[in-house]
Amino acid sequence: MFYSRRSFLIIIGSIFGSKAFSLIRSSLNFSKNVGVPKQNLNFLNKVLAIPSSTTSSINLSNSIKKKVRVIVISDLNDNYGATTYSPEVIKSISLIKQSKPDLVLCAGDMIAGQKYSLTKKQIQAMWIAFDIHITSHLKQLKIPFGFSLGNHDASGAIYKNQLTFYKERILASQFWNNYQHIPELDFIDKGKFPFYYTFKQNSIFYLVLDASTHIISKEQLIWITNSLESLDSKQASLRFVIGHLPLYPIAVGRNNNGNFIKNGEKLQILLEKHDVHTYISGHQHSYYPGKKGNLELLYSGALGGGPRRLLNSKSPPVKTLTIIDISLPLKQTKYTTYSMSNLQILDIKTLPKSIGNIHRKDISSLKNI
Repeated sequence: MFYSRRSFLIIIGSIFGSKAFSLIRSSLNFSKNVGVPKQNLNFLNKVLAIPSSTTSSINLSNSIKKKVRVIVISDLNDNYGATTYSPEVIKSISLIKQSKPDLVLCAGDMIAGQKYSLTKKQIQAMWIAFDIHITSHLKQLKIPFGFSLGNHDASGAIYKNQLTFYKERILASQFWNNYQHIPELDFIDKGKFPFYYTFKQNSIFYLVLDASTHIISKEQLIWITNSLESLDSKQASLRFVIGHLPLYPIAVGRNNNGNFIKNGEKLQILLEKHDVHTYISGHQHSYYPGKKGNLELLYSGALGGGPRRLLNSKSPPVKTLTIIDISLPLKQTKYTTYSMSNLQILDIKTLPKSIGNIHRKDISSLKNI
């Protein structure tokens, strides 16, 4: 009890200064005259014995986390129907454990679906395998896990007004809404979870898109606007958006229509209007730390099968994992990206200075290239 009272009075002193201690002294003198129990007088005497320099050095904001670490992975899947994962995916768990992040994000393609011939049992087996290899370990480490669904998880492709992979979307929803698998996140809006939803963590507002196809529906665009205009979004220190498909292409073989969001420019304008800091995507299977306008674009690369070469680059493709260290006061991000085949850190200077209208995030603008 002594320490809780002591801490309380230290805080009072740090806020109100010497006046608070003068009041305590006056109360102490009065208490002696009216017969306050001796143990309470001893407590007050100990408080008054604390040097003033101690009270003035108390910083009430110390309890607020100013630096946040997020690990980003993406495109973990292997061949269609596979219930096994490549060595780089398995190796990532050790790196995650060592790095002690506040959150792990996956930009989609956790399993290897999007094939008509896959049965219900095969799809369910893939989700169980993902839990065994990935999410069960994160739960043991008590690391929150957020994700967007990719085209191989639960494609939202529509043909003749019908969902092409309706079965896969139903099974994905059943898996993630099972009480054993639902992530331990501070959800804000989970009405459409796991397809699109919002949550808040360490004063950062996260909006997850259903970008499992290149078309973002009008319904979802309205939801995006309303979510970013919400009080939770406005009060957050930063806003991040996560979706599987990127706004713009950056990889060989993924620069044709359907492999990036249609009208990505309009979506970027919407995100910038609401001061979104970063859009995190997958699908391109190439890592690139980009920026366009005021929006940072993290292309998270592939951790599983089929990494691809960047446009404007002759460097061989690599499987990657990215650590984002975020300074909330400065509103800045620092990436540390590993080549998971040899655990070497990638040098950002070896990447193209620009790809199309996107420039590398360490370069202030395209004009400086």
